[in-house]
Amino acid sequence: MSRIKSNSIIPGFNLSMGITIFYISFIILLPLISIAVVTSGITWQGFLDTVLDSRIMAGYKVSFFCSFIAAAVNCLFGTMLAWVLVRYEFPGKGIIDGLIELPFAIPTAVAGISLASLYSPTGFIGQIFDPFGIKIAYSQIGITIALIFVTIPFVVRTVEPVLKNMDPVFEEAAYTLGASRFMIFRQIILPELVPSLLLGGGLAFARAIGEYGSVIFIAGNMPYKSEIVPLLIMVKLQQFNYAEATSIAIIMLLFSFLIMFAINSLQVYQQRIVQGGTK
Repeated sequence: MSRIKSNSIIPGFNLSMGITIFYISFIILLPLISIAVVTSGITWQGFLDTVLDSRIMAGYKVSFFCSFIAAAVNCLFGTMLAWVLVRYEFPGKGIIDGLIELPFAIPTAVAGISLASLYSPTGFIGQIFDPFGIKIAYSQIGITIALIFVTIPFVVRTVEPVLKNMDPVFEEAAYTLGASRFMIFRQIILPELVPSLLLGGGLAFARAIGEYGSVIFIAGNMPYKSEIVPLLIMVKLQQFNYAEATSIAIIMLLFSFLIMFAINSLQVYQQRIVQGGTK
């Protein structure tokens, strides 16, 4: 304890630790406890009937499927964006780097309205695909596009620091020894990127399954087709059915925890493999 106190930059270890515990409890634990308290007002059978309802199950499928596709797309193109921003110098680089943060800066409702007007059958992009019978807005395609827009910064900002810390000397040495570009990427670059890709993709997926504001305007909200789980929770809340709303929310919360636990486990496993290979 004395060692912690002597090496601490901020004075008052007991005070700062107490504030930290209070802040975490007030911001994180208290809302989670309130969900459990509200859900306790419903029976186990009522809980199962709520979360296993056919309409709710269809909402789970839409949310998880579109979120997974959005996270996968962002892992691919987010890595490409991070690579360009780190490895190349070009005019307007600072502007592009700032635009990556745009989904965090603008209100999600504004993003949803903009995407809906852009991809609607009469929109600038939607009218190009409409003659071919391809409906982007008010479908799962539109939901996926909205989720890609919202979650792209998670992947870029987690991959970017790893690329900055990678020494290009190893790539140059491999190239001089006759390795192809694909082999260099697979053997040198990709193993270093896997932990950050898992983290960024997992954060993007966990964020996407709970997204509401940017999706609600472009989804169409058709039952069993384009309804997302957050919308169904809002419907329950508007009906003053708080117990069923929190029941659905608990399932989403459990999935988010499981996703992050699995990602952390994979990261630890991947780091052990890399460390074992370097010994």
